Amino acid sequence: MTNVAQMIDDTASASLIAKLRALMCGLLPSVLLYSALLIAAILALKLPGATDYVGADNDDGMRLVEVRDFLNGQGWFDVMQYRMGLGAGTLMHWSRLIDLPIATLIRLFGFFFPQERAEALALAVWPLSLTIPSLWAVGLAGRRIGGTFGMHIALGLTAFLLVPSNRFLPGAIDHHNVQFALVAIMTAMLLDEDHRPLSYAIAGLAAATAIAIGAETTPFVAAVCVVVAVSWAWEGEPFARAAKAFGLTLALSISLFFFGTVPPRLYSAVTCDNLSLSYCSLSTIGGGLLLIAATFASRGIRLLRFVALGGIGAVVLTSAITIAPQCLRNPLADLDPLLVKLWLDRVQEAQSMLALDRQDPFTLGFYYSTGVFALAVCVFRLVYGDRVRVHLVLLFLLGVSWAIAAFQVRGTMFSNLLAILPLTLLIIDMRRISASDSDDVAAAFCYLSTVLMSVAAVWGLAGGLIGMQVGNGESILQAAAAKPSCSSKSSLAPLTEVPIGLVVAPSDVGVSILRFTENRILAAPYHRNQGGMLTELHIGLAEPREAEAFLKGAGATVLAFCADNPQTRELAEMKPDGLYAQLAKGVVPAYLKPMPTRDGTPIRFFRYVPAGS
Repeated sequence: MTNVAQMIDDTASASLIAKLRALMCGLLPSVLLYSALLIAAILALKLPGATDYVGADNDDGMRLVEVRDFLNGQGWFDVMQYRMGLGAGTLMHWSRLIDLPIATLIRLFGFFFPQERAEALALAVWPLSLTIPSLWAVGLAGRRIGGTFGMHIALGLTAFLLVPSNRFLPGAIDHHNVQFALVAIMTAMLLDEDHRPLSYAIAGLAAATAIAIGAETTPFVAAVCVVVAVSWAWEGEPFARAAKAFGLTLALSISLFFFGTVPPRLYSAVTCDNLSLSYCSLSTIGGGLLLIAATFASRGIRLLRFVALGGIGAVVLTSAITIAPQCLRNPLADLDPLLVKLWLDRVQEAQSMLALDRQDPFTLGFYYSTGVFALAVCVFRLVYGDRVRVHLVLLFLLGVSWAIAAFQVRGTMFSNLLAILPLTLLIIDMRRISASDSDDVAAAFCYLSTVLMSVAAVWGLAGGLIGMQVGNGESILQAAAAKPSCSSKSSLAPLTEVPIGLVVAPSDVGVSILRFTENRILAAPYHRNQGGMLTELHIGLAEPREAEAFLKGAGATVLAFCADNPQTRELAEMKPDGLYAQLAKGVVPAYLKPMPTRDGTPIRFFRYVPAGS
């Protein structure tokens, strides 16, 4: 009986192990498991020190303001921020496609909780839920190029990439996390070596969605289009159905997003920072011509297909020059030089690699090293003819993303994401070599080194340790002394006790004023609010008598002075006889009447009372 019982137990255990193995071989169960672990890690690491349910980035607060306006009745097609800037307000360049799911979650949680709690829950659920499609796409790509083991390596590396990131934290509700997921989806679909039409239709839909929610990924979307078009020209008939699916889906979906999110009065407007006639027309022309070429020229000789591809490229380029020539250059090139100096050059995510090297060279490893490593791996593989198509596609996409990242730090999230896939294949090979001879210490060391070098956080930790040594133990790892912020709810509370009006404040404080009060603001850090930002800077730089003219012209009712604000300090240093410098010295002009402030707050408020009133 004992032997029989033991045999039954052994059989049950073996069956359970087999089921667990089968479960872990599946994409969806694996993604859900890694997502749960990733979400738990993010919450465990970030929640204990959290002081607000909205992300620290100004874009997170501004997105919440926009969502609140939408919930309070502002129209779907109306993305004007009426409480920001000069005159009637500032037309924002953000998409309702991101507002809609966040607003839906807030409304859903609002049935069960008070408004603030409903917002907090929605703002936590939205970014954390986006880890699932992101991991699904990377896991699918890993499985397509490296089997089940490749899937797990890709999922693990992605989890280690997202844990230290601020893109998926509770409260991170700008559109960058959605863009991350869409870039992962497009890459996974292009790695379908069976060229299934469904994969390329999904890639086309993801490309159109990426353009619709933000212009930052437009160069990557263009690179995806190039990969599909060149693949068709090279392979011909075997790739025809995939090319047609991509071209048709891209053209139809971008048109749907255009007519579904752009107000009719702006159909003919050409803007380069959001979905407009420029991006819609070029995507539709390119996708439609690819569909036609794949339909009629796929059976022709390769030379004929490349000639057709050249014709498509010429038509798209001519259309771009005709319809939107201004979009062929940096959309921020028209910023006033004063704004570039005092604002744009201070925005970390807009810094170039060279600027970052001057400011904080010890972070370069975290941002760029895995991308360089992956590029080198792709080149090495291509030299030896290993998985040529896969590594060629990854080399091109990664090269474009890394070049963008070198120009602006914000692009490193995408280059580090794409680096995961060639490094996954390298880890698989290094593991196989190491496992073939368990006594080979050198092979085991190379395997372990490859794994560590594939994790951006390892490079970041190494840079931080080096920085501590160079700085005699001082580093960003040390906690700064806590002190009240000029943007906190408690600091801005006095603004709720005065009649609603226009508040002049540093641009970094403007979004918080919108969030916590009903007042209008003059400045917030957005390039479309150039007039309001410049006016605030000139108020701070002008001598008190001249500053009054700016205040009166803008219709200001309150001036908020934050001596600790970096931009305010720089304005005071630039113009010692300017208004901000005088206020820092305690010299207050007669037209500014001090308002009561709470003890310990670093910001002071003054009511503007025109001379002679």
